[in-house]
Amino acid sequence: MPESIQPPESVGARLRRLRLERGLSQRDLSSPGISYAYISRIEAGARRPSVKALRKLAERLGVTAEYLETGAQIGDAEDRELRLTDLELRLRLEGEAPVAELEQILEESLARADEGAAARAHIALGIAANERGERAQAIAHLERAVSSSFVTIVSRPDAYLALARSYAAAGSPSRAVELLEQALVELNELAPGDATTRVRLSTYLSYALTDLGELTRARAVVSEALFDSNEATDPHTRVRLYWSLGRISGEQANPRAALASFRRAVALLEVTDDTLSLARAHLACAEAAVDARESDVAESHLAQAGLLLGTRAPADDLAMLRRLQAMAAAQAGDHERAENLGQQALEFAIDLPSEAGAAWRAIAEARAAAGDPRADDAFRQAVDVLHEHGSVRDYASVLRAYGRFLREVGRDHDAIEAFERAANVAANIQGEPSAAEREAH
Repeated sequence: MPESIQPPESVGARLRRLRLERGLSQRDLSSPGISYAYISRIEAGARRPSVKALRKLAERLGVTAEYLETGAQIGDAEDRELRLTDLELRLRLEGEAPVAELEQILEESLARADEGAAARAHIALGIAANERGERAQAIAHLERAVSSSFVTIVSRPDAYLALARSYAAAGSPSRAVELLEQALVELNELAPGDATTRVRLSTYLSYALTDLGELTRARAVVSEALFDSNEATDPHTRVRLYWSLGRISGEQANPRAALASFRRAVALLEVTDDTLSLARAHLACAEAAVDARESDVAESHLAQAGLLLGTRAPADDLAMLRRLQAMAAAQAGDHERAENLGQQALEFAIDLPSEAGAAWRAIAEARAAAGDPRADDAFRQAVDVLHEHGSVRDYASVLRAYGRFLREVGRDHDAIEAFERAANVAANIQGEPSAAEREAH
């Protein structure tokens, strides 16, 4: 004879079982707003407990409200919490996470109006897209996240910083400036004593201001950050400050000062386990060395960066690596290798317009040095892209390089026009180094 199927345990039966397992009477379990008579009616199946009652009773019994109501050991919300935590950890440690799983969690969260989990999923998807160089996707996810009431600059500064990086990489530094300035205001309201987050926001703000050519504002932001920091600050915070000083020096056409700051960043990062940041610091050193026309120094830093990045690095890092290798090769007179490396940089920079413009410039310089007439087309590509997406300095610099090329091929009238355009653009880059910067160097 087949066994009879047991009916599912009711809320009342589950409440009675848990109460008895813990040796409690109905009066022991009662509390203000939940009388023992009310508990008796729930156990008898005569009343359905309210959400408030479920939560209070579950807390007294040491279980979740969902388990008390349904019998599920781990509820939907708890399950999503565990899955999200695991995927966030993988993203932090490995730099990637299964997109399909994150999208599934996002879909579940939205369907169940779990806004907190949805915001976390948007952040993880945005950071993962950033690592893949997919800026439009990253921006879409991160904008949704920071607009949520569950995300503040105190709870998730990484979301704001990732969105600022996405804006800058997508060629929209003004949007990064607006976001970071608002974040600093919010931070001062919510956590005025959080110096570490303020320094992080300030350094990223200085990057965006530098991209816009607003060096006076950038210097003021860095000076305040230097005042807030001290030698006891964690190495990564100091790295960001030196990085910011290096970028400002680079915009001021002082590549050797930039190289000195970036080398300080390298020294700090060498005592950490952050190989990706160390690789990026070597790339920054290489760029400063290329600007100083020290191709042998650049090659040394590029070799270190290449070893640290490996073959699975983010596309923007590989694009920058190949582009700088192309520029160093052109300076060393290896024009064919420079062309090939520049083309590789373009392949990695499909979704990185500012980096693509810089890659076109590297190709143009290599062709010009080799006497290749196609240099003109490459310069035009670089000028057009950097006009729309590059920093003020990059745009002015490529115009000057184009002007030199035009003068060398005998197109003096066009050369003068290019130089005049460069001068007008460069007029936005002003200012002497501040006292704080001089002291830091």
